[in-house]
Amino acid sequence: MSVSVKAVLIDLAGVLHTGDDALPGAVQALERLRASGLPLRFLTNTTRTPSTVLFAKLGRMGFKLQPAEIQTAALAARTLVHQRGLRPLWLVHPDIATEMGHSDPNPDVVVLGDMGHFTTYEALNRAFRLLMQGVPLLAMARNRYFQDPDGLSLDMGAFVTGLEYSAGVRAEITGKPARAFFQAALAELGVAASETVLIGDDLSADIGGAQAAGIQGWLVRTGKYRPGDEQHPEIKPDAIFDDFAAAVHCLLEAKTTG
Repeated sequence: MSVSVKAVLIDLAGVLHTGDDALPGAVQALERLRASGLPLRFLTNTTRTPSTVLFAKLGRMGFKLQPAEIQTAALAARTLVHQRGLRPLWLVHPDIATEMGHSDPNPDVVVLGDMGHFTTYEALNRAFRLLMQGVPLLAMARNRYFQDPDGLSLDMGAFVTGLEYSAGVRAEITGKPARAFFQAALAELGVAASETVLIGDDLSADIGGAQAAGIQGWLVRTGKYRPGDEQHPEIKPDAIFDDFAAAVHCLLEAKTTG
């Protein structure tokens, strides 16, 4: 693996924290990484929590970062809708409804987020009927599951795939692993993909997505990591570490000796 990098992209849930608790050593590791002077961006497919609440939550755990350093799949979807002048039907968790904005009474796009316990047949069927009329589908992510404090939980990918199957459409993804999501972070940092490393726990969305965008993908054995990820037939992480602290240690050791 090559560790001569000029910027670091970091997943949040499963890498720095689980639920409301920081993972062991993660706060201190982030402090060491920031002290190195490397530019950072935090990339998350979390679509239930407003960015302001997420920032405050991370602060309570002890993580020191700036709001502008957090890039979310939900805000990427909102930006895309505004850029294209679309009239959205927002199917999102109530906690981010205000941040996304109002649904249009005559929508020309369905935008799906993780509604969690607020997912209903009625909401999905309304989306299905619009899709059958030719309205396109934007999905904030298609993750299969995520790590809750009490175990793995079903993520929104099942509902994205269900709508795709029933309506015979293909969703455009705004978060990871979409290439545009990673490219937006690179553009803000002003670095090339080849000069960047991503640290994540999701083999597909994090590692596979980063590598498809030309970015090194470092996998950590925390969060949604599952034993056997190393043997995946197609996605091969550039490096694998026990946790975020170990990945940071390797990165800074190489920076010091390089």
